[in-house]
Amino acid sequence: MVWGAGPLDIRGCTEKIPPFMIPFLTRTQLLILVCFMTSPVSGQQPRPTALAGRSTVYAPNGVIATSQPLASAAGLAVLERGGNAVDAAVTAAAVLNLVEPHMTGIGGDLFALMWSAKEQRLVGLNASGRSGSLLTRQALLERGHQTMPADGAESVTVPGALSGWAALLERYGTVTLAQALEPAIRLAENGFPVTPIIARDWRSQEERLRQDEGTRATFLLGGTRAPWAGEWFKNPDLARSYRMIAMEGPRALYGGELGRQVVEQVRQLGGFLALEDLERHAPLWVEPISAVFRGYRVWELPPNGQGIAALEMLRVLEPYDLAAMGHNSAAYLHHLIEAKKLAFADLARFVGDPEQMTVRADALLGDAFVAARRALLDPGRAADRVAPGTPVTSSETIYLAAADRDGNMVSFINSVYDYFGSGVVVPGTGFALQNRGAGFSMTPGSPSTVGPRRLPFHTIIPAFVTRLGPDGREEPWLAFGVMGGAMQPQGHVQVLLNLLVFGMDLQQAIDAPRFRHLAGRQVAIEAPVGDDVRRALAALGHELVDESQVSFGGAQAVMRLARGWAAGSDPRKDGLAVGH
Repeated sequence: MVWGAGPLDIRGCTEKIPPFMIPFLTRTQLLILVCFMTSPVSGQQPRPTALAGRSTVYAPNGVIATSQPLASAAGLAVLERGGNAVDAAVTAAAVLNLVEPHMTGIGGDLFALMWSAKEQRLVGLNASGRSGSLLTRQALLERGHQTMPADGAESVTVPGALSGWAALLERYGTVTLAQALEPAIRLAENGFPVTPIIARDWRSQEERLRQDEGTRATFLLGGTRAPWAGEWFKNPDLARSYRMIAMEGPRALYGGELGRQVVEQVRQLGGFLALEDLERHAPLWVEPISAVFRGYRVWELPPNGQGIAALEMLRVLEPYDLAAMGHNSAAYLHHLIEAKKLAFADLARFVGDPEQMTVRADALLGDAFVAARRALLDPGRAADRVAPGTPVTSSETIYLAAADRDGNMVSFINSVYDYFGSGVVVPGTGFALQNRGAGFSMTPGSPSTVGPRRLPFHTIIPAFVTRLGPDGREEPWLAFGVMGGAMQPQGHVQVLLNLLVFGMDLQQAIDAPRFRHLAGRQVAIEAPVGDDVRRALAALGHELVDESQVSFGGAQAVMRLARGWAAGSDPRKDGLAVGH
């Protein structure tokens, strides 16, 4: 192209530029943008040698890491005012409901692990909701369903997140629920510019968002399109819902006016919730489960979640000399992938609603059981193993971690499951209802078989790590998590091994390329892993799929130092780790 050699013809070339920007650009600016966005690339491009990285955040008093900068800023402001890690986490979660609405919110569920500095112990919270009392396998069969509905009102379960926010604040917080909601209320009323990765995901759901009246009105500008990166967005309906909750407490949803609106709309659309289901809901304080790996104790929540799969993977891998194999070598990746297959086969067969499980969780981590599973790992060949039933592989989730000057640490995960959950928004409420019912099975006799008032199988899992201190007692070390459905246990293991086996710092451990096993022999590996490793994996029988279409999750983490804190946030998301 010769600059200035003729008239500028940009017709048909501006479709990749956000429409709201076009009126503000000169014709020359438009041409430059089009040149960069549409010019062809000749030849095959080499794989990048690394992902875009960041540096670890270090701070003396407190830290928070979330998947969106405004949420991190809101949480940091709480810490700077003297609030604790729980106050900051709930405040940030409320903001994330607004700024990352396809991932999270009070229409979803919550799980948390918290190290209480006062009690010097780790506590677990399961704030997941049950299926509606009207939901039966027979009712679904009579409607012609042979598998669980994956979206729509039939997939809606009781939203538990708000009850979890309130429970955490009541037991361990220093601010009220109303105070924690205030930053999100201001943002919802005044608006904010949407961040790039969230905008991309939002736009991918435009057609689905048009299908529901409340969803269309809430999340599509003018009822027609999703916002672009940098474009302003408000959610006054969510602000009104939050104000109602600030005045009435969580009861507004669990039996009050907001709850009645939810039940009436869900029932009108064919769902199975009753107001009594919301009234009877209560979060559960639970004992975390753990496994020791290389002198560190890794903690997860017990079922109905999949955290036990991460622990089983670590136990299977414990005896192998992973360091000698080399980070992300073919041998290393092969062993991790095969360990994942073994753990997920057990997950699919044994894990679901704890009241329906016939095998205790600790039995899946026992020496004899793990040794028998490890014996099935063939170091020279990929197993053609598929977990029984339909594996659950998607989940749209936020994870955040926070720590304060007193030593409290929170590992916190909140999700509506798929993008925008069920795709149902009750008109006027401003938040999406989750589709956790998709975690049930239609197979009789399974721990996850659908039925009334049952806990669905859950993919969202917070994690925590302790180690022995100088006095021989367990001390907190790391609160972390990796978002992304079935990616979560395998992501937990990969980040941990980066830290404990390969000695990476916190941000390096998050940035490092990951694999994601999908099903059977199918596996995706992030681009920085080279072609020589890919060829070696293929020779072992692995089927490598196009990684550009696969999500490798998003991690956040906070780590206790000898003095002060470290924090990291995944460049695969829009997030930010900050401290003071």
